[in-house]
Amino acid sequence: SCNVNSAFGDIQSDLQRDASLLPVQIVHLKAHVRRAHLPPPAPARNKPAKPHACGVCGRRFSEPGSLRKHAVVHTGVRPYECPECGKRFARMNHLSTHLRTHTGERPFPCPDCGMRFSHRATLRLHQRVHSGEKPFSCPHCSKAFSTLGNMKAHQRMHSTERVHECGQCGKSFARLDVLKKHARVHSGERPYLCSACGRRFSRVQHLTNHQRTHTGEKPYSCDQCGASFAQSGDLTKHARRHTGEKPYACPHCPRRYNNSGDLNKHARSHTGLRPYRCQQCGKAFLLPHHLKTHIRTHTGERPYSCPRCCRTFTRTHHLTQHISKHH
Repeated sequence: SCNVNSAFGDIQSDLQRDASLLPVQIVHLKAHVRRAHLPPPAPARNKPAKPHACGVCGRRFSEPGSLRKHAVVHTGVRPYECPECGKRFARMNHLSTHLRTHTGERPFPCPDCGMRFSHRATLRLHQRVHSGEKPFSCPHCSKAFSTLGNMKAHQRMHSTERVHECGQCGKSFARLDVLKKHARVHSGERPYLCSACGRRFSRVQHLTNHQRTHTGEKPYSCDQCGASFAQSGDLTKHARRHTGEKPYACPHCPRRYNNSGDLNKHARSHTGLRPYRCQQCGKAFLLPHHLKTHIRTHTGERPYSCPRCCRTFTRTHHLTQHISKHH
């Protein structure tokens, strides 16, 4: 064991001296050494019996005091209040964990890359990026996932038979009500009206999401950094910045992305697809902001002004170059 640990220390020193290795290569090599060459942790001793069962959910505890603390969760009583934001918690340790969103404390470092986390559970999720561990397997096929949420999202592909087919485009659905909602894409029907601005929507959820632009409501909060979002999907995408998870793999090359939008943009570099076409000259572009910038060559719009002289520019980097060269 001492020889292995000593060898590991020598390897780490060699890695630090080898300037030819990129930082990301060092991280993954250290993770490999840790998994393949260090002795496994000592097996856990036999856990004591847990004779004390919760009458509500069945969870078991080895000590009666632990059961009493747990039981508070079911009563709805939340005696511990955050002095910063007023949020209340059933247990003191839950409040202590929450307070890190205000203090910025991140006491759990990743041993492979040094990235720090405010929650031990988030660190464990992140470590699967290095280990490649995918403990959640789809029961319908052989595909495996690093998180339960991604596995459940994948499972929907295998779910109930899709018997309701759209007569317009051929897309099929498992439920008739979902087909009816989809049909509005073709009919243009938008029955849900925003009372604040008059904008109409085809789905009630789209209206609900839109209304938050008026109210400023952001009900979905990141437990790592406290950032808030109006939509749950935006929180899911944001959370992957903390875990390092990139579930969307390019089928053409090894690159991976943390959201499907970025993957779709990248995939166009392989397929050559340019879906954004200029109505003035017919030129096509990979991304919508490329088209928007191009349109300025037709309109003459130059929205970026130099604060030190009267010159204007169509692109921000042209303005940046001008300032660094002349001012």
